[in-house]
Amino acid sequence: MFRRNESHQQSELFGSQTLLSEQKREKLAGSEEAVFYELIFRAIPEAEFAVLYSEADSRPNAPVNTLVAALILKHRRAWSYQELFDHIDFDLKTRRALGLRELNETPFVESTIFNFQNRLAAHQAHTGENLLERVFGRLTQSQLEALELKTSIQRADSFLAASNIRDYSRLQLIIEVLQRFCRILSEEQQEGLPEPVKTHCAESSGKQIYRLPAADVPGKLAELGQIYRQLLQDFKADYGDTEAWQILQRVFGEHFTEASEQVKLRPASQIQSGSLQSPDDPEATYRKKAGTTSRGQVIHVAETAHPDNPLNLITDVAVAPNNSDDAAILAERAPIMDERTPALDELHVDGGYGSDQADQALADADAALIQTRVKGPAPAVRMDIEPAEDGQEGYRVRCPHQSVEATRTPKQWKAEFDKSICAECPLAGQCPTTHGKAARRWYFTPAEADRQARWRRWEALPEGRKTLRANVEATIKEMKGAMDGGKLPVRGAFGAQCHGLLRAIGVNLGRIARYVADPDTDGSLAGLWEAMGERLGEFLPDIDLFSTRAGMPSGLVAAKN
Repeated sequence: MFRRNESHQQSELFGSQTLLSEQKREKLAGSEEAVFYELIFRAIPEAEFAVLYSEADSRPNAPVNTLVAALILKHRRAWSYQELFDHIDFDLKTRRALGLRELNETPFVESTIFNFQNRLAAHQAHTGENLLERVFGRLTQSQLEALELKTSIQRADSFLAASNIRDYSRLQLIIEVLQRFCRILSEEQQEGLPEPVKTHCAESSGKQIYRLPAADVPGKLAELGQIYRQLLQDFKADYGDTEAWQILQRVFGEHFTEASEQVKLRPASQIQSGSLQSPDDPEATYRKKAGTTSRGQVIHVAETAHPDNPLNLITDVAVAPNNSDDAAILAERAPIMDERTPALDELHVDGGYGSDQADQALADADAALIQTRVKGPAPAVRMDIEPAEDGQEGYRVRCPHQSVEATRTPKQWKAEFDKSICAECPLAGQCPTTHGKAARRWYFTPAEADRQARWRRWEALPEGRKTLRANVEATIKEMKGAMDGGKLPVRGAFGAQCHGLLRAIGVNLGRIARYVADPDTDGSLAGLWEAMGERLGEFLPDIDLFSTRAGMPSGLVAAKN
């Protein structure tokens, strides 16, 4: 049964903080954790999570705002679960952030937070909705409005987020999947397995490949292909609906082929990047980027970037397979970004985002894709492709001395220049055009025209806005701060998405807390909490978030002073 947690709003007359000296209370009130309590904890929309619980009269749930806030702290601080519970039990700052008044108060046990995350995962699997994304969206919108930050200019980037899985060789992966399937069989079925299968299940996959000579690997893989086919046939009726059988079938299809009743091993070159990387994370994919290999996901982040903003906040977080193209991710996210920040006019990105698909998606949102010009030597003779005038289909191509209308060919476009003018051109020896009977010709594709259009948008910007994209690298570094060795502390697409959302909430909180504590700020945040209360009141109508405060919270006053 769902029940809101309002105990944190009760008087602190007998609370643990009354045991501190006035000086220490002021120091605690000026901490980031105190701002966290005001800005995050009290604003978590608990009612959104009521769908996770039974409507029948039953035992009340553990406090949702405490569970969500604890997860945010865990991902912000890169704590293990054990470290999280140690901080909850013995750290006054953490307890302040979670609204815990009494020293002996324990909001939940370890199993509760795991069950809560399982409920979140089940809800997303059933509905396609991640409730933590709704929390992130609503908190961020209220913060943007309360801080009066401009969202018309934003920037975006992505980073590889490796899953917390073991790196398997091809042979080891095939053996591991076989062993895990055999474990779900009944004892009687295991006893009836052929001896070669029992041999593969007798010891770990790692030990088997460690002792196996390299020359014997092809033969062993061929033997495993026959074993896979037989097991899939024998146990489909009893286990076809199980995940273990389906993974066995997937690996067989990815690594083997059948022809004339013969099972053959696929060449390594035919193994796709989306093939199974680990049975512990069936959604992980493979990618090699800049000499680094990664098995897992890619996390895409967008943030405000207007030069007038005193600070910038992350506005969107998305997770996709790491073999996804940045432009495809952006095209999918553009409608969501438009809904959250409808004032978006410019999105600054690097060269990897350039595509017709991304251009069109942003154009549909009345925004322009500003692509940082790809570095490299400038062409000796620049050929500018401009769209035809009056919105007509086609292009006009301009070189240093001529401007001509392009004509369509079966596969691309063609610009024909006057040979007599070209003959007098001092750049003729470096010109990219080719000789024709009647003219010099230059061919280009619509993709090249679109790329030039993105570059022209960048070139037309004031100098101060041409370098806005670069600072997103600092945000990426913050987002990756909780990844030990480039690996996420979680597995699976859902886990990666939750990590990205929770981390982004924490990053935004840290920026606001530092801004508020800066003595050089102009005090414009005095009404921040009231402004947030008005925005959050739209979906927290039954809670007076600021009934115990008048004006700026004491923590912020202390920080200012």
